[in-house]
Order: sequence, then structure tokens, then C-alpha cells
Amino acid sequence: MKRLFTQLIVLLASLPMLAQGWPEKYEGVMLQGFYWDSFSQSKWVKLEKQADELSQYFKLVWIPQSGNCDGLSMGYNDLYWFPGDDRYTSSFGNEKELRSMISTFKQKGIGTIADVVVNHRRTLNLTFNFPKEEYNGTIYEMKSTDICADDLSYWTDYDGQSTKSWADSKGVTISSNKDTGEGWDGMPDLDHKSENVQKIVKAYLKMLLEDLGYTGFRYDVAKGFSASYFGQYNDHAQPAFSVGEYWDGDVAKVRAWIDGTGKKSAAFDFPFRYTVRDAINNNNWKSLANNSLISYDSYKRYSVTFVENHDTEKRSNREQDPIKKDTLAANAYLLAMPGTPCVFFRHWIDCKQDIKAMIDVRNAVGIHNQSESFGYASHQNYYAVGTTGSKGEMLALVGSKIADYTPNAKFVKVLSGYHYAYYMSKSMETAWVDLPSGEYEGKQQATLTAVSASDAQLVYTTDGTDPTSSSKKVASGTKIDIEGDITLKVGLLIGSTVSGIVTRTYSQPVPEDTHDITVYVKNPGWTDMYFYMWDAEGEQWNGGWPGKKITDKKTIDGEEWFYQTFTLPASITTFNMVFNQGSGKSQTVDVNGITSDSYFLIGNKSGDKYTVTKDETMGIQIVKANSISNGPVKVYTLDGRMLRQLPAGSSVQDAMSTLPRGLYLINGKKYVK
Repeated sequence: MKRLFTQLIVLLASLPMLAQGWPEKYEGVMLQGFYWDSFSQSKWVKLEKQADELSQYFKLVWIPQSGNCDGLSMGYNDLYWFPGDDRYTSSFGNEKELRSMISTFKQKGIGTIADVVVNHRRTLNLTFNFPKEEYNGTIYEMKSTDICADDLSYWTDYDGQSTKSWADSKGVTISSNKDTGEGWDGMPDLDHKSENVQKIVKAYLKMLLEDLGYTGFRYDVAKGFSASYFGQYNDHAQPAFSVGEYWDGDVAKVRAWIDGTGKKSAAFDFPFRYTVRDAINNNNWKSLANNSLISYDSYKRYSVTFVENHDTEKRSNREQDPIKKDTLAANAYLLAMPGTPCVFFRHWIDCKQDIKAMIDVRNAVGIHNQSESFGYASHQNYYAVGTTGSKGEMLALVGSKIADYTPNAKFVKVLSGYHYAYYMSKSMETAWVDLPSGEYEGKQQATLTAVSASDAQLVYTTDGTDPTSSSKKVASGTKIDIEGDITLKVGLLIGSTVSGIVTRTYSQPVPEDTHDITVYVKNPGWTDMYFYMWDAEGEQWNGGWPGKKITDKKTIDGEEWFYQTFTLPASITTFNMVFNQGSGKSQTVDVNGITSDSYFLIGNKSGDKYTVTKDETMGIQIVKANSISNGPVKVYTLDGRMLRQLPAGSSVQDAMSTLPRGLYLINGKKYVK
């Protein structure tokens, strides 16, 4: 009998471990590391540089689909799946940069979530031919017979025919199997009943984990094929994390999809998102009590909550389906609740200090994806909810009139902002600092709070040493100034004992060398003038489109010119601009390669945009023997080639000696010789 039992253990150990969809009692927070068209902000090299900061707040970062889509793309028209050649050069970086970012994230404790797009796939040049890819000695190639029989065609010239009719007219055979989910006409829908499709998808997913180093998957268009296949694929690949985009506000349908995977994948909690959207947009905060996945004990674990993403955000002048106000309150509710919160990248960029502080509170309380939550108060103007973590309890208060609600005396306020407040239970017996760690410009203020059932004092140090009973003492609620590079430690002082110490590290950025460039545009008779500007990396320096409205004007030789002076880091040596009349109105062509003070003339329309020419006669200065004292004297040609550099104090005449007659740039200004 003992031998049989041993054999059974060996047999079970040899079987593949079943995927569990999402870890139990998981305390991590996820970041969606992109928004729509975030081609500059989400570059792999830029995200990698933020690893130290991100790792303090996020355990997972979801990034765009990383394969080559043959052109500028967010990745949802996927073409190549396997590495090799340039097949992993995407709009966000190349394969080397991708691997480096994933590796750095892993070293810092961050798992990278791949955007997996396997519901559909692009073909080559609008034909029925998929790319042939060789990976580790195996050829992977999908065939026309891997396209669903009832596919909604994306071919541009099919004259209203079905994909099957169009294929028949071309003498091409597609699958006889109908789609097992909802159709989508953006790309050919893959037939997941096909053994070839299953083989390639499984190899692809394994490669993402075992070769590129991803931690888990975000499945795009989870309604696109049967939930059972997601379970099969996860059983094969064994991701630590899996979440499906089952886009539906009906919580029963989302639960059914999770069940259909065998509970081998989590799902984005769209019911949660719609509840938050409606509460805010309709100013009816009591509707936050509506059901979502986190309302069910057996589904909390599989809920990835969010309040905005790249598909719901407002894009340029298009409405989409955004939360129209109260971004802070939305995130405060998100980060106080069970499930695994997924913070939207735009919100992180715009509200970083508040979101950091919210996550600090969440982590201190120990809230996880299966925590218990319960409503304290539900009113049209506010909603109060308590959540119990592994280390204590917190109360989140959100709404337009939170001052109308008085929390239970067992709580003390530790954080507040526009239309939200966070409280911790006094039983946690800890000190608290509301200003999160980070880099700050100029003087800041931090509020120190005693989270204690006792009448405790606070003691603190700013040199990184643990506070003692003889350290500086303050009462709870005291605000202290933060400036420069310090490590703040604050503890509770009860009697002569110090406990519940919290630490915050603050730094002040070292000022970077800068230079000024002024751009002038002769008034073409426009009522409004906007300057939109970006650098060689795509970074916007004058706000998002349409840029900054220009009101500064200067009269030169009797003509009116709009102008703006840009103060740029020394590393930005060239930039590009578009002049326009505002969003949705007339604009010029791109003006590229601006390196110094420049004067521009707006011409006539060419197509749907105005032409621009540079006025080379404006801003030219005659050579004089005046010395230049503000740093080294640098001489450039008009096309940006540096000719020479002289020490500070040299004259312009010295700088141009021996040079032929012509126009030159000296420390950003034009001179004629």
C-alpha cells in the first residue's frame, strides 16, 4: 500500500500543474503602462528608467502587445508573434530594449503582463496569407483554413460579401468551423478549433513566459472565442497571472466567463468600472453599492478592478466613454477595495502623489484581493466603505459632500484630497505620514498622524536614524516642512516606548542645464494661435494637442508676431512644431528640426494644411566685439553642425574669425559675417 501511495505521488508530480488564474489573497497593485497613442511615454527605455519608482507601488505592469505590426500601432493589429530579425521591433522599442525592461522590472520585483492578442490576426498585404515564422528550429504558419467560416471580413474590396464568399471568388479555402465567440471585422478571426491555431498559440504563450520573461497575460477580446480555450492555453503555458478583457457590464456574464475558463483566468471587472463611472457622472454616490465581481466571495480573487483604460478614456476630441470628473475620488475608491486594482497610466502621470499615498495606505492596512468590505453609509452625496486587510481596517469616504459624514470614532483620518478621504483603524497603533516618498521640487509639507487608541505623541528624525523618546516630539496632526534630500522616520511615543515607525525618503532633483529658444510666427490673420511642440523622442513640451494658446505678441518693423520662449533641458537640441487655430480647426504642416530662435511665415493651404516657410532675414545680428560671458561660446552652421567652441568671455568677433562670409549660430543667436 505504501508503495502504491508513493507511485501515486510521483504520478501526480509528473502531471502539469493546473493554472490557477490569479493568486489567493494577493496584495499587489497593477499599472496599465500605456494609454492610447502613448508611443513616447510608453517606450520600453522610458518605462525601464522608472523601475525604481514603479517598484515601490506596483507589483505588475501591463504593457502593449510587443510584436512588430509593420507600422505605427498600439499592437492590436498583430502580425508577428515570434522573435527573430526585426519581428519584435514595435512602436515602443526593439527586442533588446524590451528584454532589458522586462529583466529590470523582474529584478525590482515587478512582473510584466503581456497584452495577448490571439482572437484575430493580421495577414500580409490584405491577402489570405499569414507570415511564416521560424522559432527554435520550428516553422509556425497559420493558413487560410485557420480563419473562421463566418468571419466578418476586413478586406477593403470585398463588396459586402462574407469572407467565405470572397475567399471562394479567389479560389481560397477557409475553415468550415464557425466562430466559437463573437465576431469582429477588424482582422480575420482565428478558428480556435483548429489544431494548427492551438499549436501556434500555445507555442507563442510559452515563448512569452519562458523566453521574453513575461509574468502573465492580459487576453484581448475575451468574448471572441470560447472561454474553455483560455483555460486550455493557461493549463499549457502556466502563467502566474491571467486576466481576460471580457467587456460586459453584466456581472453574471463575467462570472460565467470565469467559470468557463475553469477559473483559470481572472477578468477585468467591467461591472465595477461602470458602477464608478455612473456614480461620478450622475453625481449619485450611493450607486457604488451596486454589484460587481468583488461583491461575491468566490469571485473577488478573480476580479481585476479599474476605473479607466485606453478604450474608455477621452481621446483628443473624441468622447469614447470617460469618467468626466473626480479622477481622484475614482482612484480612492478603486484602491480601497478588494480585487486587484489596475491603475490607468494617464491617472498615474497626472495624479501621482495622491495615488502613491493611496497605495501607501492600502499596503499598510494589508488589503488583498479577497479582503472583506462593507458599507458604512450610502448617500447620494457620499459613500463610506470599510475594508479589512491583514494588518487592520481602513475606511474610504468618497463623494461631493464628504464633510456631511462623521466616521466611526474607531478611525482616524490619515489622507484626504478632492472629494475623498482615507481613515485607518486606531487599533493599528502606528505613526503615519501623508506625503509619500519621492522626488519633489521645492518645499513640501507632510502631516504626521498618530494612528492609536492611546493619547500618543509622535517623535521623528530626518537623518535616517530610528526615533527614540529623546527625538523631536510633536502632536498628532502636526505639519512639518520637507525640503532637500532627507529620510524621515516617525514613530508613536507611548510612555517611553517608541513603536509603529514609518519611513519616507524624499529627494530634490538636481537642476539640469537649460537653454532658451524663442519661436516667432507672423500673424496670418488668425483669431487664435496655438503652438504644439514635441521633441525627437515624441515627448510633448507644450501640452497635448492642440498645444498652448499663444497670447504674447511683439511688433517688429511694423508687423505683428506671435511668440513663445521655450526653456528646454540641455539634452533637447532640436524639436518640431505645428501651428494651429485650436482642436478641430486649421493647422499647418509639421515644422521639423528647430534648433534656435526662429521666425516663421504661414503660407497658403496645400491640401488640408497650411504651408510654413522660415524667414531667414529676421533675428540676425551684426558681428560686434562684445564678449559673451554666459558659458562657453559655441559656433554652429544653420543646419546644426558645431564648428568650434571658445571659452566664456570670448567675443563674437573672435568666434567667427577665419570663417567664410555667411550666417552662423552663436549660443543660439544668428549672426552674419
